Amino acid sequence: MTSPRKPAHGAAPDGELAESGGAYHAPSVAHTDAQTAALSKRLNRIEGQIRGIGRMIDDDRYCVDILTQVSAVQSALDALARKLLEHHLHGCVSHAVASGNGARAIDEALTVIRKFGR
Repeated sequence: MTSPRKPAHGAAPDGELAESGGAYHAPSVAHTDAQTAALSKRLNRIEGQIRGIGRMIDDDRYCVDILTQVSAVQSALDALARKLLEHHLHGCVSHAVASGNGARAIDEALTVIRKFGR
């Protein structure tokens, strides 16, 4: 059986939005242990790819080969971000909407989504 993890720093214990340094943060909906393990595995793979790029540079490998690996890392990071965004929308934003704080949570999610379009 999976157990929920502790809410993120800055999350309001009563389900209300917490104000921190002028930014609003919806309470965190914890990842299950399985979700956390999957995200950690994905991140460990990305870290390995980045170390591999460092070795390629140290070994003076062909630039196109290095750029191909950089592209693979960018794709892997994008996939990680999509997974996190999916959890955020289904968990945190959904919870905020249900508790009457949806407008701020949706605005925050849209701000994050816009960053991906740059």
